[in-house]
Amino acid sequence: MDQSLIHDRAMTQKASTPATEGTQLLADSIVDPLNWPLGLKIACLLQVSLLGALGGLNTAIINPAYVPMAKELGISTVHASYQTTIVIALNGLAPFIWLPLANVYGRRPMYLFCTLLGFGTALASAYAKTFSQLLAARAFNGFMPVAFTLGAATVVDLFFLTQRGRALGFFTVTMVNGSHLAPIVGGLVGQYLGWRWCFKMAAIFDGVMFVVIFFCLPETLYVRYPTAAAAAALSEKPRLGVKAYVHRLKLWTRHPDLKLRAGDFVVPSIKMMKYPSVTFPALYYAAQYGFSSILPAVTVTSIFTKFFHWDTLDVGLAYGAALTIGGSLGELCAGMVVDAIVKREKKRLGGRDPEPEVRLRAIWTGEILVPTGLLIYGFCIQYRTVWVAPILGMGIACFGLQVITTTCYTYAIDCYRREGSEVSQVFNFFRQEIGMTFAFYVIRMAERLGYQWTFFFFACMGSILGFAPIVMLMWKGKEIRGRYGQPKNVNQFDTDGEGPNALPK
Repeated sequence: MDQSLIHDRAMTQKASTPATEGTQLLADSIVDPLNWPLGLKIACLLQVSLLGALGGLNTAIINPAYVPMAKELGISTVHASYQTTIVIALNGLAPFIWLPLANVYGRRPMYLFCTLLGFGTALASAYAKTFSQLLAARAFNGFMPVAFTLGAATVVDLFFLTQRGRALGFFTVTMVNGSHLAPIVGGLVGQYLGWRWCFKMAAIFDGVMFVVIFFCLPETLYVRYPTAAAAAALSEKPRLGVKAYVHRLKLWTRHPDLKLRAGDFVVPSIKMMKYPSVTFPALYYAAQYGFSSILPAVTVTSIFTKFFHWDTLDVGLAYGAALTIGGSLGELCAGMVVDAIVKREKKRLGGRDPEPEVRLRAIWTGEILVPTGLLIYGFCIQYRTVWVAPILGMGIACFGLQVITTTCYTYAIDCYRREGSEVSQVFNFFRQEIGMTFAFYVIRMAERLGYQWTFFFFACMGSILGFAPIVMLMWKGKEIRGRYGQPKNVNQFDTDGEGPNALPK
C-alpha cells in the first residue's frame, strides 16, 4: 500500500475511539469503501458526479426556451424565469431533509429516490397546461439534486485524505458544468422540438441515470468503529466480492449505532454557520457564483433576445459554451495552482502538512477574473458591442469562479473534515438562496441604472465586500479557528466529538 495511504489509515485510527480487536478488524475490512479497489471508487465517483451534473441540468435546461414558453402560457419572459427561480431556491433547502436521512439509512436510497423524483416531476413539467401547474411541478423538481450536497460526503466516504482533493475537484467541476451544459441541450431541443421537450429530455436523462445507479452504485456509508454489540452483528458480513457487492446494493441500510433524531434536521448546518472558516468562504463563494453563473442563467434570454435578436438555439449554444469552457479551464488551473502552493509550503515546512489557510493563496486568480468578466459583460451589453464581447466576459467570470469554488470548498472542508457534509450544505444553501433572488430585480435594475453600473455594483459587492473577510482568514485564520475550537455533537458520526465514523482531524 502507498505510504501516504498508510499514514491516512493511521490518522483515522488515531482520531477514532479506542477499538477492540473485533472492531479493529471491521475497521480495516476490505468492505470499508476506503479500502475498495481504485477502479470501483472511480466508478462511484463518476456516477455521483453525473448525478450532481444532472441536478444542474434539470434546473437550467429550460432557460434558453423562455420566449416560446412565455408565448404559449401567456406570460412575460421575465415571469417565465420564475419557474427556474423556485427550483434554485428549493435546491438550497431540500438537503436539510436528505442529509440526516442519508447519514442514518445510507447514501444510496437518497440518490435513488431523488433521481426517481426528478424523473416524475420533469414529466409533470412537460405536460403542465398552465403556468401555475408548471410552478408546482418545478417546485417538487427542486428537491431532486441531492448530490449537490451529498456528493461531497460520498467523496469523503470513498477517498483517503491524500486522494480527496483531486476527487472533490472532479466532483465540483462536473456538478457545476451540468448547469452550464444544460443551455446547449435546451437550446437545441427547444429550437427544433419545442420547449416542452426540454423537460422530456431531462426526464429521459433522469430515467437512464436511475437505472444505472440502481445496478451500479453501491452503498458507501460505513461505520468504521462500531460499538461491540454492533460489531458482533456485522462481523459475519461477507468480504468484498460478488456477495458483498450485491449486499451493498440494498435499497437502504440500517446500523444499530446510528440514530435519527429531530435535531439532526437543519440544526447541524446551522451549528457550522458559527465558524468563520465556513461562513465567510461560503458567503464569498455564493455571491460570486450568483453573479457569474446564476445571474446569466436567469437573465441571458431576456437580454440577448432584446439586444441581439437571438433565437432559442443561439442563446443556448453561446452562453452554455462560454460557461462550460470557462468553468473547465478554471478548474484545470485551480487544481494545478492549489497543488503547487500546498506542495511548496509543505517542502518549506520540512514535510509537515501546512495549515488550511495556505490554500487561500490560490484564490487571487478568481478574485481578479470574476469582476473583470462582470465589467466586460455589463459595459459591452450597455454600449451594444458585438455579441462575442459579453459572451467572452461571461466565460472569463466563470473561469475565475471555478478557481474560487475549488479553493473555498477545499479550504472549508479541510478545516472541518468530519463535518464535510454539513459544510457542503452551508455552501449549497447560501449559493442557491442568494442566486434565486436575481430574477426578481436584475432586469428592472439594469434598465434604470444601466447595465454597466448594475454589473459594476455586483463586481464591488462580491470582490470587495465579500472578499474582505477572506483576507482576514488568510492573515488570522488559524487563530480564529483556535478561538472557536472544534465542532462537537454536530452529526450522527461525532455525538461525543469522536464518534463511530470519525475521520482524521
